[in-house]
Amino acid sequence: MDNYIGVRFKASAEQSEILSALLLSMDYEGVEEGEKESIAFIKEANFNEQELQAVFSQCNISYELSTVAQQNWNAEWESSFEPVQVDDFALIRAFFHEARAGVEHDIIITPKMSFGTGHHATTYLMIQLMRDLDFSNRTVIDFGTGTAVLAILAEKLGAAAVLGIDNDEWSINNGEENIAANHCSHIELVMADQMLNRGKADIILANINLNVIIANLDEIAGACKPGALVLFSGL
Repeated sequence: MDNYIGVRFKASAEQSEILSALLLSMDYEGVEEGEKESIAFIKEANFNEQELQAVFSQCNISYELSTVAQQNWNAEWESSFEPVQVDDFALIRAFFHEARAGVEHDIIITPKMSFGTGHHATTYLMIQLMRDLDFSNRTVIDFGTGTAVLAILAEKLGAAAVLGIDNDEWSINNGEENIAANHCSHIELVMADQMLNRGKADIILANINLNVIIANLDEIAGACKPGALVLFSGL
Protein backbone atom coordinates (compact mmCIF):
# COMPACT_ATOMS: atom_id res chain seq x y z
CA MET A 1 0.00 0.00 0.00
CA ASP A 2 1.46 3.36 -1.08
CA ASN A 3 2.35 6.08 1.37
CA TYR A 4 1.83 9.71 0.40
CA ILE A 5 3.80 12.89 1.00
CA GLY A 6 1.69 15.81 2.19
CA VAL A 7 2.91 19.31 1.37
CA ARG A 8 1.27 21.96 3.57
CA PHE A 9 1.53 25.63 2.64
CA LYS A 10 -0.16 28.98 3.22
CA ALA A 11 -0.63 31.34 0.29
CA SER A 12 -2.95 33.95 -1.12
CA ALA A 13 -5.77 32.77 -3.37
CA GLU A 14 -3.84 33.88 -6.45
CA GLN A 15 -0.59 32.21 -5.35
CA SER A 16 -2.45 29.05 -4.34
CA GLU A 17 -4.02 28.82 -7.79
CA ILE A 18 -0.61 29.11 -9.46
CA LEU A 19 1.01 26.59 -7.11
CA SER A 20 -1.85 24.13 -7.54
CA ALA A 21 -1.52 24.25 -11.32
CA LEU A 22 2.24 23.69 -11.12
CA LEU A 23 1.96 20.82 -8.63
CA LEU A 24 -0.77 19.06 -10.59
CA SER A 25 1.53 19.09 -13.62
CA MET A 26 4.20 17.29 -11.51
CA ASP A 27 2.37 14.04 -10.63
CA TYR A 28 0.68 15.48 -7.54
CA GLU A 29 -2.68 13.77 -7.27
CA GLY A 30 -4.60 16.56 -5.62
CA VAL A 31 -4.50 19.83 -3.76
CA GLU A 32 -7.08 20.45 -1.06
CA GLU A 33 -7.55 24.16 -0.37
CA GLY A 34 -8.73 25.01 3.15
CA GLU A 35 -9.48 28.40 4.68
CA LYS A 36 -6.19 28.48 6.58
CA GLU A 37 -3.86 26.33 4.48
CA SER A 38 -3.61 24.07 1.46
CA ILE A 39 -2.33 20.50 1.31
CA ALA A 40 -0.93 18.85 -1.82
CA PHE A 41 -0.47 15.08 -2.01
CA ILE A 42 1.84 12.92 -4.07
CA LYS A 43 2.77 9.26 -3.84
CA GLU A 44 6.02 8.89 -1.93
CA ALA A 45 7.59 7.00 -4.83
CA ASN A 46 7.00 10.00 -7.14
CA PHE A 47 8.19 12.69 -4.74
CA ASN A 48 11.16 14.87 -5.71
CA GLU A 49 11.94 17.56 -3.15
CA GLN A 50 14.41 19.35 -5.41
CA GLU A 51 11.62 19.95 -7.94
CA LEU A 52 9.30 21.03 -5.13
CA GLN A 53 11.82 23.54 -3.78
CA ALA A 54 12.24 25.03 -7.24
CA VAL A 55 8.49 25.62 -7.54
CA PHE A 56 8.03 27.17 -4.10
CA SER A 57 11.12 29.36 -4.39
CA GLN A 58 9.55 31.01 -7.44
CA CYS A 59 6.67 32.18 -5.23
CA ASN A 60 8.81 32.82 -2.13
CA ILE A 61 6.54 30.58 -0.04
CA SER A 62 7.58 28.04 2.59
CA TYR A 63 6.09 24.58 3.05
CA GLU A 64 6.02 21.70 5.51
CA LEU A 65 6.26 18.01 4.62
CA SER A 66 4.62 15.01 6.23
CA THR A 67 4.40 11.34 5.34
CA VAL A 68 0.88 9.95 5.35
CA ALA A 69 0.16 6.23 5.28
CA GLN A 70 -3.12 5.41 3.56
CA GLN A 71 -4.41 3.62 6.64
CA ASN A 72 -3.75 6.76 8.73
CA TRP A 73 -5.55 9.11 6.36
CA ASN A 74 -8.69 9.40 8.49
CA ALA A 75 -6.81 11.18 11.29
CA GLU A 76 -5.12 13.47 8.76
CA TRP A 77 -8.28 14.68 7.05
CA GLU A 78 -10.42 14.81 10.19
CA SER A 79 -7.92 17.24 11.72
CA SER A 80 -8.43 19.80 8.94
CA PHE A 81 -11.53 18.91 6.91
CA GLU A 82 -14.20 21.60 6.97
CA PRO A 83 -17.62 21.57 5.27
CA VAL A 84 -17.79 23.18 1.84
CA GLN A 85 -20.93 25.02 0.81
CA VAL A 86 -21.46 25.98 -2.83
CA ASP A 87 -23.94 28.85 -2.61
CA ASP A 88 -27.34 27.45 -1.58
CA PHE A 89 -26.90 24.60 -4.06
CA ALA A 90 -24.74 21.98 -2.35
CA LEU A 91 -23.11 21.23 0.99
CA ILE A 92 -20.24 18.75 1.12
CA ARG A 93 -19.59 17.58 4.66
CA ALA A 94 -18.32 14.70 6.75
CA PHE A 95 -20.65 12.57 8.85
CA PHE A 96 -19.59 14.41 12.00
CA HIS A 97 -20.65 17.81 10.62
CA GLU A 98 -24.20 19.01 11.08
CA ALA A 99 -26.49 19.54 8.09
CA ARG A 100 -27.39 23.12 7.20
CA ALA A 101 -30.83 24.50 6.47
CA GLY A 102 -31.54 26.09 3.10
CA VAL A 103 -29.12 23.97 1.06
CA GLU A 104 -30.59 22.05 -1.86
CA HIS A 105 -28.22 19.06 -1.94
CA ASP A 106 -26.53 17.60 1.14
CA ILE A 107 -23.58 15.30 0.33
CA ILE A 108 -21.73 13.30 2.98
CA ILE A 109 -18.23 12.06 2.22
CA THR A 110 -15.29 10.39 3.93
CA PRO A 111 -12.40 11.39 1.64
CA LYS A 112 -9.64 9.12 3.04
CA MET A 113 -6.89 9.20 0.36
CA SER A 114 -9.22 10.25 -2.46
CA PHE A 115 -9.58 13.75 -3.80
CA GLY A 116 -12.67 15.80 -4.49
CA THR A 117 -14.05 17.38 -1.35
CA GLY A 118 -15.02 20.68 -2.91
CA HIS A 119 -12.12 22.51 -1.26
CA HIS A 120 -10.18 22.64 -4.49
CA ALA A 121 -11.30 25.45 -6.80
CA THR A 122 -11.70 23.12 -9.78
CA THR A 123 -14.15 20.86 -7.92
CA TYR A 124 -16.02 23.88 -6.57
CA LEU A 125 -16.34 25.38 -10.05
CA MET A 126 -17.49 22.06 -11.50
CA ILE A 127 -20.28 21.89 -8.92
CA GLN A 128 -21.32 25.44 -9.79
CA LEU A 129 -21.47 24.53 -13.49
CA MET A 130 -23.51 21.41 -12.78
CA ARG A 131 -26.21 23.57 -11.23
CA ASP A 132 -27.10 24.97 -14.66
CA LEU A 133 -27.22 21.64 -16.52
CA ASP A 134 -30.15 19.31 -17.09
CA PHE A 135 -29.19 15.86 -15.78
CA SER A 136 -32.71 14.42 -15.91
CA ASN A 137 -32.61 10.88 -17.34
CA ARG A 138 -29.11 11.50 -18.73
CA THR A 139 -26.21 9.07 -18.72
CA VAL A 140 -23.09 10.50 -17.11
CA ILE A 141 -19.41 9.58 -16.86
CA ASP A 142 -17.39 11.01 -13.97
CA PHE A 143 -13.81 10.67 -15.20
CA GLY A 144 -11.40 10.78 -12.27
CA THR A 145 -14.15 10.24 -9.75
CA GLY A 146 -12.03 10.34 -6.56
CA THR A 147 -14.51 10.62 -3.69
CA ALA A 148 -17.38 10.24 -6.21
CA VAL A 149 -18.79 13.58 -5.07
CA LEU A 150 -19.62 14.68 -8.64
CA ALA A 151 -21.16 11.30 -9.45
CA ILE A 152 -23.30 11.55 -6.32
CA LEU A 153 -24.41 15.06 -7.22
CA ALA A 154 -25.23 13.95 -10.78
CA GLU A 155 -27.59 11.28 -9.44
CA LYS A 156 -29.17 13.77 -7.04
CA LEU A 157 -29.77 16.01 -10.07
CA GLY A 158 -31.69 13.25 -11.82
CA ALA A 159 -29.14 11.29 -13.87
CA ALA A 160 -30.43 7.88 -14.92
CA ALA A 161 -27.03 6.19 -14.76
CA VAL A 162 -23.58 7.38 -13.70
CA LEU A 163 -20.26 5.64 -14.40
CA GLY A 164 -17.40 6.77 -12.17
CA ILE A 165 -13.86 6.05 -13.34
CA ASP A 166 -10.56 6.21 -11.46
CA ASN A 167 -7.11 4.65 -11.77
CA ASP A 168 -6.71 4.07 -8.04
CA GLU A 169 -8.37 1.12 -6.30
CA TRP A 170 -8.36 3.00 -3.00
CA SER A 171 -10.44 5.76 -4.61
CA ILE A 172 -12.89 3.22 -6.02
CA ASN A 173 -13.38 1.68 -2.58
CA ASN A 174 -13.74 5.10 -0.96
CA GLY A 175 -16.17 6.23 -3.64
CA GLU A 176 -18.36 3.18 -3.06
CA GLU A 177 -18.50 3.99 0.67
CA ASN A 178 -19.60 7.54 -0.13
CA ILE A 179 -22.21 6.34 -2.62
CA ALA A 180 -23.72 4.09 0.05
CA ALA A 181 -23.64 6.90 2.63
CA ASN A 182 -25.68 9.07 0.27
CA HIS A 183 -28.15 6.28 -0.57
CA CYS A 184 -27.40 6.40 -4.31
CA SER A 185 -28.39 3.45 -6.47
CA HIS A 186 -27.58 4.46 -10.06
CA ILE A 187 -23.80 4.83 -9.82
CA GLU A 188 -21.21 2.24 -10.86
CA LEU A 189 -17.49 2.71 -10.23
CA VAL A 190 -14.81 1.00 -12.32
CA MET A 191 -11.06 1.15 -12.77
CA ALA A 192 -9.82 3.22 -15.72
CA ASP A 193 -8.66 0.16 -17.65
CA GLN A 194 -12.28 -1.04 -17.70
CA MET A 195 -13.61 2.14 -19.31
CA LEU A 196 -13.68 0.83 -22.86
CA ASN A 197 -16.93 -0.69 -24.09
CA ARG A 198 -18.90 0.60 -21.10
CA GLY A 199 -21.28 2.59 -23.27
CA LYS A 200 -21.48 6.25 -24.16
CA ALA A 201 -22.65 9.23 -22.14
CA ASP A 202 -24.71 12.38 -22.59
CA ILE A 203 -22.52 14.27 -20.11
CA ILE A 204 -18.87 13.67 -19.16
CA LEU A 205 -17.34 15.32 -16.10
CA ALA A 206 -13.53 15.35 -16.21
CA ASN A 207 -12.16 17.01 -13.07
CA ILE A 208 -8.57 15.82 -13.07
CA ASN A 209 -5.13 17.15 -13.90
CA LEU A 210 -4.11 18.24 -17.39
CA ASN A 211 -1.65 15.41 -18.04
CA VAL A 212 -4.28 12.75 -17.36
CA ILE A 213 -6.84 14.53 -19.54
CA ILE A 214 -4.42 14.78 -22.47
CA ALA A 215 -3.40 11.13 -22.11
CA ASN A 216 -7.04 10.03 -22.22
CA LEU A 217 -8.59 12.40 -24.77
CA ASP A 218 -9.26 9.60 -27.25
CA GLU A 219 -11.05 7.52 -24.62
CA ILE A 220 -13.09 10.52 -23.48
CA ALA A 221 -14.06 11.41 -27.05
CA GLY A 222 -14.97 7.78 -27.74
CA ALA A 223 -17.31 7.74 -24.75
CA CYS A 224 -19.38 10.68 -26.01
CA LYS A 225 -22.83 10.26 -27.49
CA PRO A 226 -23.57 12.55 -30.47
CA GLY A 227 -24.04 16.04 -29.07
CA ALA A 228 -22.60 15.10 -25.68
CA LEU A 229 -21.45 17.78 -23.28
CA VAL A 230 -17.97 17.47 -21.74
CA LEU A 231 -16.90 19.59 -18.78
CA PHE A 232 -13.14 19.83 -18.21
CA SER A 233 -11.74 21.15 -14.96
CA GLY A 234 -8.43 20.79 -13.15
CA LEU A 235 -6.49 22.20 -16.10
